[in-house]
Amino acid sequence: MRTRITELFNIQHPIIQGGMHFVGFAELASAVSNAGGLGIITGLTQRTPDDLAREIARCREMTDKPFGVNLTFLPTVSSPDYPGYIKAIVDGGVRVVETAGNNPEKYLPALHDAGVKVIHKCTSVRHALKAQAIGCDAVSVDGFECGGHPGEDDVPNFILLPRAADELKIPFVASGGMADGRSLVAALALGAEGMNMGTRFIATREAPVHEKVKQAIVAATELDTRLIMRPLRNTERVLRNEAVDRIVEKERALGSAIKFDDIIGEVAGVYPKIMLEGAMDAGAWSCGMVARLVHDIPSVKELIDRIMREAEGIISQRLATMMG
Repeated sequence: MRTRITELFNIQHPIIQGGMHFVGFAELASAVSNAGGLGIITGLTQRTPDDLAREIARCREMTDKPFGVNLTFLPTVSSPDYPGYIKAIVDGGVRVVETAGNNPEKYLPALHDAGVKVIHKCTSVRHALKAQAIGCDAVSVDGFECGGHPGEDDVPNFILLPRAADELKIPFVASGGMADGRSLVAALALGAEGMNMGTRFIATREAPVHEKVKQAIVAATELDTRLIMRPLRNTERVLRNEAVDRIVEKERALGSAIKFDDIIGEVAGVYPKIMLEGAMDAGAWSCGMVARLVHDIPSVKELIDRIMREAEGIISQRLATMMG
C-alpha cells in the first residue's frame, strides 16, 4: 500500500507507532519497524540525551529499517535539554521525529538541516495548519477518542479528519481510535494517508511493559476511560483505576479552584511503577477508548500483517462489490 506517508518515511505500511511514555523503548520501536511500520522511541522517557543516544544505538542493533524518536515539548519552568536530545537524534542517524506539545518551530531548522522529517501531533485543524505553516513535513491528527492528551475542543475523528483533509496540503495520519484494518481503511477514506496507533501497540508481545498493563487494556471497554485535568486545561484520557477515581473526586469537590499540586501524587512520576512494575493503581496512565477493540496480545508482526490483510480485503472485496 503506497501513500504519501509511506513515501515520506520510506516505510512499507502506513502505520506509525506513537510515542508513549515508558512504552516506546527500542524493543517496541524496532519490532514495529521490522514489521514494515514506523516505530518510535519516546525521547523524554530517556532521562538524559546520553541515555537517548544509547537507546537509539540499541534500536539500531535490532533493526535496519527506518525508525523515529518522539520529542514532546513541555510547558515547564525547567525545560529538558532539548538541544542535547536533538543532537543525540541527529548523531544517531535518526531521520524521523514526532514532535508533540508546544510549538516546535525553533527546533525545526536543526532537524531539517540534518535531513530529519518532522511529523507534529495536533488535536485541531488550526494547530495542524500552524504546523504546516512553520514547515512540518506531516502531522498526526488526534481525535477526541485518543488516549493521552486530546486537546480541549472535543472533536472526534469522523469530523476532524475530513476537516483536516479539506485544509491541509501536507500529508497527515489519523490518531485516536485506531486498532485494525477497518480503522486504517476508514482513515484513508476520510483523507488521511495512514494511521498512528498507541494503545493497540501496548497490547503486543514486544511492548516492554508489565503483563498486567496489557491485560488491563484487553479487559477494558469503551466506557472505562476518564478525562482528567480538564479544569487545568491539560486534559488527559486515562484508564479508570483507584488513583483516577481520586482525581475525579478532587476535581468535582474543588472545581475551578483545583491546582496541579492537589493531584500531583496521582500523576507525577507514576509511569515507571505502572508500566514496569505493574502497580495498576499507582497513578493515572494514558489509554484510548479503542481499548474495547483490543481482544488479544499478538506479536507486532502478527498485528500489522493482520491489519494490512483486513484493510486489503475490505478495499478489494467488500467495498469493490458494492460498486456493482
